[in-house]
Amino acid sequence: MAKTKAPRAARDHGQLQQLISGLGEGIVLVDLDETILWANEAALAMHGVEALTDLGKDMSEYRERFRLTYRNNHPIKEGTFPVEKVIAGEASGEITVEVSPADAPETEWTQTIRCFVITDKENVPDYLVLVLRDETARFEAEGRFESAFNANPAPAIICRLADLCFVRVNRGFLELTGCRNEDLVGQSIYAFDILADRGDRETALNCLREGRTIPQREATLTLPDGRRKSVIVAGQPIEVSDEPCMLFTFVDLDPRNRAERASRHSEERFSKAFDLSPVALAICNFDRLDFLNVNAAFARLTGYAEEQVIARNPRDLKLWAEADTQKTMLDALKADGNIVGLDVGLSTADGAPVDCLIAADTITLNDQSCVLLVIQDIGEQKRTEAELVAAIEAVMADTSWFSRGIVEKLGTLRQTSRRNIPSAETASLTNRERDVLDLVCEGQSDAEMAATLCLSPHTIRNHLTSLYRKIGVKRRAAAIAWARDCGIVHGKRTPKASGGKKG
Repeated sequence: MAKTKAPRAARDHGQLQQLISGLGEGIVLVDLDETILWANEAALAMHGVEALTDLGKDMSEYRERFRLTYRNNHPIKEGTFPVEKVIAGEASGEITVEVSPADAPETEWTQTIRCFVITDKENVPDYLVLVLRDETARFEAEGRFESAFNANPAPAIICRLADLCFVRVNRGFLELTGCRNEDLVGQSIYAFDILADRGDRETALNCLREGRTIPQREATLTLPDGRRKSVIVAGQPIEVSDEPCMLFTFVDLDPRNRAERASRHSEERFSKAFDLSPVALAICNFDRLDFLNVNAAFARLTGYAEEQVIARNPRDLKLWAEADTQKTMLDALKADGNIVGLDVGLSTADGAPVDCLIAADTITLNDQSCVLLVIQDIGEQKRTEAELVAAIEAVMADTSWFSRGIVEKLGTLRQTSRRNIPSAETASLTNRERDVLDLVCEGQSDAEMAATLCLSPHTIRNHLTSLYRKIGVKRRAAAIAWARDCGIVHGKRTPKASGGKKG
């Protein structure tokens, strides 16, 4: 480049300097001999200095005071800086560099640099202009985005809109698909179809081409090993390095599908066991025991078809022989969450009485608190016991031909049978149940027993329910009679003569 200009004193750039001094971009004027002539405030601020002399006398001093590297940390070799290339007669495009003071390398700015030749009216080169644009904030934001994108465990991939090729992929997507980074970056969305099996695939592709949001919807990814994976995919327009792109995010549906299959299989197993059970079963709501479902054994036991009981209440159906059964059950469920071995009377659809043993537990179905009710018919058991007692008493009517040992054993068997349920032996009663039985024999009411034992009336009722179940009775009078038969008076067993008639 010819250097045939007039002496510096004869050249005045005052008007140009006034024009560009307030620009947001940094402007540096450089003479053809690489002397730094002038810089605006923006250019000084981009180097962290206040005076033109702090930049250096010429480009050689500038290089000594500031370290210039490409963004990959490779240094800019001598002769390749835009000013040097233009002076050498070479074309110089825009470059992005990292600039840091030589004495403070931890301070760094990112700048985009362009270089122009200014000619005079005879078209003779006059000086050079460096145009600097501070890209520090933008590249820092992009760096934060890159870090967040790569660290995000949610699978994601970025597609460039200009050619519909993938330009970024994060670790989450690589782990989801089993692909490698090099398998995806540079590939077209048609080569690795992330929108396959979407019901609106063509609409989604049109949104992609036009840079519009793609709503989330289920799709299928074909993995490198040939397997297919169900996902939810959505697209959001973004810019990456000033290029319009689409950020695709994914949700793996396999865990949800496995959970749904397991839940479905569990429900199927429960439903089969419920329907095929030989014991009467019912599912009720927790608040009122309204029937939600019953099995075939329930229909056989009660005489009510399923459609006759669904959404109806046992009390409204007059299913319980005793009016307070419903309240007893609800109180026990709310206090303990379950019922074990409650002896109740049941009335069938045609009014026939049935002796039953009830168990219940709380369960959750479709996020609703429910009660699983198990109803066992013990009428045959009680009839068998009654027949056994009658047979024993018939035999005991004439024991003259039995030995004393056999008579004593028959007497014991008769006493045991009269207690109805084998677990009703006095040894099976807890100390508290014995106390309650004593007070029942004394004729105390629930409230009086609660005061005597320092317990709540509700707890007294629970002990009474357990006591009645163990000794096989339903009423206080029967409990007192049972205690009398067992020789229990106020908690103490009285001696009873054993044996029968002597022949």
